[in-house]
Amino acid sequence: MLRYSFVFLFVFVYGCINNEKSQKQNISTNLKFKSYVAPFIGTGGHGHTYPGATVPFGMLQVSPVNGISAWDWCSGYHYSDSLAIGFSHLSLSGTGIGDLADIIFMPVNKEVDVSVTPKKNRDSVNYKSKYSHNNETATPGYYQLYLEDHNINVELTTSKRTAYHKYTFQKDDIQSVVIDLGFEINWDAVTESSLNFEDEYTISGYRFSKGWAKNQKVFFVAKFSKPISNSKLYADGILSNSNISEGIKTASQLFFNTKGNDELRVKVALSSVSIENAKDNLNNDGFEFEKVKTEAGITWGNALNIIEVETDVDSLKTMFYTAMYHAQLAPVTYSDKNGQFRKENDSIVTAKNYTAYSTLSLWDTFRAENPLLTFIAPDKVSDIINSMLAYYETKKILPVWTLYANETNTMTGYHSIPVIVDAYKKGITGFDAEKAYEAMKQTMMQDERGLNLYKKYGYIPYNLLDESVTITLEYAFNDWCVAQMAKALGKDNDYKYFLNRSKAYTYLFDNESGFMRGKSDNGKTWNSPFDPKHSNHREQTDYTEGNAWQHSWFVPHDVKNFIALHGGGNIFSKRLNQLFTESSEITGDNISADISGLIGQYAHGNEPSHHIAYMFNHANQPWRTQYWVRHILNTQYNTTPNGLSGNEDCGQMSAWYVFSSIGLYPMNPASGDYDIGSPIFKKTTINLSDGKIFEIEVENPSSDNIYIKSASLNGKEFNQTSISHKQILKGGKLYFVMASKPNKSWGIHKNNKE
Repeated sequence: MLRYSFVFLFVFVYGCINNEKSQKQNISTNLKFKSYVAPFIGTGGHGHTYPGATVPFGMLQVSPVNGISAWDWCSGYHYSDSLAIGFSHLSLSGTGIGDLADIIFMPVNKEVDVSVTPKKNRDSVNYKSKYSHNNETATPGYYQLYLEDHNINVELTTSKRTAYHKYTFQKDDIQSVVIDLGFEINWDAVTESSLNFEDEYTISGYRFSKGWAKNQKVFFVAKFSKPISNSKLYADGILSNSNISEGIKTASQLFFNTKGNDELRVKVALSSVSIENAKDNLNNDGFEFEKVKTEAGITWGNALNIIEVETDVDSLKTMFYTAMYHAQLAPVTYSDKNGQFRKENDSIVTAKNYTAYSTLSLWDTFRAENPLLTFIAPDKVSDIINSMLAYYETKKILPVWTLYANETNTMTGYHSIPVIVDAYKKGITGFDAEKAYEAMKQTMMQDERGLNLYKKYGYIPYNLLDESVTITLEYAFNDWCVAQMAKALGKDNDYKYFLNRSKAYTYLFDNESGFMRGKSDNGKTWNSPFDPKHSNHREQTDYTEGNAWQHSWFVPHDVKNFIALHGGGNIFSKRLNQLFTESSEITGDNISADISGLIGQYAHGNEPSHHIAYMFNHANQPWRTQYWVRHILNTQYNTTPNGLSGNEDCGQMSAWYVFSSIGLYPMNPASGDYDIGSPIFKKTTINLSDGKIFEIEVENPSSDNIYIKSASLNGKEFNQTSISHKQILKGGKLYFVMASKPNKSWGIHKNNKE
């Protein structure tokens, strides 16, 4: 018996050692992927990303604020800047409209005047500080900045619902923190705020504002590692004689005892519901900054290694894993630890058995970001859908662009619909499919945002509503999506009705020019004069943030018939290729700034172009898809702060890179299929949620070998230009042999030839 006990003990100890070794190896692997992430990519140019600390889909984005209100400062930060006015707790990643930057903290080493907050103007902010990028660091889950005017080193990290600050002061300097709830950037405007000194370690309060989000209410609590020794508290310029201040703009300067050490730590939690909920969200683990930083890094490592790529080119790894990082910054956790969250009508609801998410940039993300989440975060997808269904209950219309649970109605179409259909087709459960279908149907049958005109005429007449072409094309796609869901649920009459409506694009196709054009309500007259390069931003235009060249290709649901309208694959491909080779001149007096990343008239910096290069696959010229996709990969992304050719838009720009770099793309994002492009890595391993793996292996990968010579799937010849999600979920290996010259027979089927 003793011998067996000894053997059991040996096996147990050996197993523990091996398990510990395995865990260390896993952490080491995770940190390796994390080391390739460069959060400053996209913080320059028109990328509009932020460099601050967050965790995947976290509630908080604690990040520096430059204090400038301008388009390229939509996130609160731009790499061209060198002044900081503080560190906020909510940030937008890559949007084209600026908001948030709420609950600003700024450590200082002197007494300053915080009685009056200048409106959207940092010039007279007397607590701002210069900084240098030479003393600034950003890694996933961590941010550091040295404030030169205050001689303070600031470090930030965060867990899912609690932000951690670490301020290191110079020896014997005043240790102070400014909390300014009045400062605003871009569209944000504070309407009411409050600060309350609860005890010598704790401050709570709230900040209500309107802007892009019309009814934003943020409650917070902050705990300090040292007692507050002195303070000044203001409301609308008036010094408070009590421990609480209430007004439109409130601010305070706190002072701390310098004895003992030169370090001050703070932790902050927020809530959309109440101060009590913010307290419940606040972690009770002390001020263990390094522990939280390490945990945040491990969390990011686990999120990044879901797709592993192998290449000898480190810059490609940097672009890939930074894209993976950016693709998991949004949407953001919105419900509190107890499940509660506030809606735009001030009702408080509870997310039962799911986490509510906000920052839903659906016009952008339905194209590739949301399909990517079905791979890298499938557990989040049903939660996102349940969140959209909760927002639907407010007005019985599905979300367009949700910010802090507010419907902003920004952009065209109802692209929560393809997100739902994509998830359902891919077998993702956890939401009520019948309820989701009814929400989709009700949304497309109501009368807002031009749907009354769409139902009456079968398209949107240009003389009755601006952006008529874009809106019509996107509603047609939305209708096709509803039809697919109706068919899957056995609703045959609805299927036929919405499938018929999805042909709306045919009304606007001008065969003579090859473009989608505005048509009047008489059904005969085109909008003239017509210049396909003309752009007029958001007014008296037929196209949203673009022109006819960029918007005439959005028929991802019916490409075969769309090609036939052009007169066949050869004519279609010739016109499509001209998109990339035409001059990049944009005409007009009010050109949309979103038209960026131009290759000819193709504008990769804005989302309507993102699917276009893959359309050659459907016209029997897949080598052109391979050529142009590789050209986009090579020219529109780099490792500098200016490494994105347009707004990141909550992960879409990066999701395009993730998919396209491994050789796949959801050209029709609700089809459940992925078009084949031009893979750049030696090997890609997708770690599927059930433990299976799907590998994409490439023979002869190089910058010259951009064309597919041959391919096989699980050892069998693979001669098609798409692969289904279901095929990938089975696991296996897709093998490509690449070459420097096109193989014009690969991907071509005889029955597809003209």
